[in-house]
Amino acid sequence: MDVLVTGAAGFIGSHLVESMLSDDYRVVGLDNFDPYYERSAKERNLLAALEHPDFTFVEADICDGERLADVLADTGPFDAIVHLAAKAGVRPSIADPLGYERTNVAGTLNLLELAARAQRQPRFVFASSSSVYGNNPKTPFSETDSVDHPISPYAATKKTGELICHTYHHLYGLSVFCLRFFTVFGPRQRPDLAIHKFAKRIMAGEPIQMFGDGTTSRDYTYIDDIVTGVRSAVDRCQGYEIVNLGGEHPVTLTKMIETIAQTCDQAARIEQMPMQPGDVETTYADIAKARRLLAYNPSTTFGQGVQRQVQWLKEQA
Repeated sequence: MDVLVTGAAGFIGSHLVESMLSDDYRVVGLDNFDPYYERSAKERNLLAALEHPDFTFVEADICDGERLADVLADTGPFDAIVHLAAKAGVRPSIADPLGYERTNVAGTLNLLELAARAQRQPRFVFASSSSVYGNNPKTPFSETDSVDHPISPYAATKKTGELICHTYHHLYGLSVFCLRFFTVFGPRQRPDLAIHKFAKRIMAGEPIQMFGDGTTSRDYTYIDDIVTGVRSAVDRCQGYEIVNLGGEHPVTLTKMIETIAQTCDQAARIEQMPMQPGDVETTYADIAKARRLLAYNPSTTFGQGVQRQVQWLKEQA
């Protein structure tokens, strides 16, 4: 199978690329090395893939429609496009809403346009986010719940992406699965995310900032489980579907910090901070649809995943 993966140098993208290459896929990875975090970290993510003969890397921006068209003409056609590239992060999107709209909406539109008009239409898998649910009072979150009240520009751009995907399915018959990821963690996690950041600071004996009273919770999902879900979506993509990919077991902020500290065998020094604008109270995935449609069955516990991520961080030190 020939697959284009956007955001290939990122956390999820690099793991997905390696998994596909291990099963004899031909993969073209695309990334623009957005400066949100260090380019060197993303380059390290790609080291194993770059040694594989069936991997081609292209440095390009999804907002550059002409460049994208050239890439697809030179390296395609593709059986599937997995669109992971995006400006990530809830809090930064409040400071740069226009930048997030450009990348996450216009960039997605560029890819959909090329996919829909390709001589051989690829299946299209779009990375959405649990953030679209906002402060949904009903748990667990189901794909049938209303998502009309996002509380950050990032969430709004992801919901917009889902809508545009549906438009292209309706107009051109493009098969699209939109996957709502729930707080993915594990080795190579972005350095701004809590588990990565807290573990590094705890191991260094530095204080960590806890926003709120510690009762907020997240449905953490280990990277290997996410990759399995994405690959199943690629294989089964037909029609238009929105599917949650979560861990099904929310963990409070207090419990998350305790687990990291125990894994690092060091005490956590906590600085209490007020809640941040745009942060939701909880996320909790109903994965019944994913089980049915994708045979998705997350198997890595939060504790196991933290152990693997902490070990990876120690190896990077």
